[in-house]
Amino acid sequence: MTKRSVKHDTFVIERSYSAAPSRVFFALSDPQAKAKWFRGPVEWGPEGHQMDFRVGGRETSTGGPKDGPQHRFDAIYQDIVPDRRIVYSYDMHLDDKRISVSLATMELKPEGTGTRLIFTEQGAYLDDFDDPSLRRQGTEDLLDALGASLKGAPVNA
Repeated sequence: MTKRSVKHDTFVIERSYSAAPSRVFFALSDPQAKAKWFRGPVEWGPEGHQMDFRVGGRETSTGGPKDGPQHRFDAIYQDIVPDRRIVYSYDMHLDDKRISVSLATMELKPEGTGTRLIFTEQGAYLDDFDDPSLRRQGTEDLLDALGASLKGAPVNA
């Protein structure tokens, strides 16, 4: 029988990008642009990704190591202000187990000719299947991949 528990955690990550807010927003909102940086490690191989970027729209990303487990990100967009803000709620799963439920906010603020991105996540991590510090590290890695993508560099190599 699975031990039932919940651990709450909130973290904030800030990044500065040399790209204008409109360009950062495009990299977050366009399915082809996002597919360049929003993915797992290369050794996981091809992944599935679907994105309907609108309030009420869904985004799903699946992938994982060859021998498992399968990781699945299921999001619903709650609020979108072009070039300024994206708010979404999402579940993370390992195979058929829900491991967390989170609310994430991305704020884009002009910073000189670039952008200051402020990412805030409020999470409920379920039944000891997930670790908030690992989620934070994974999010930092993704935001670094976003930065590399904005510079035109290879990401997740």
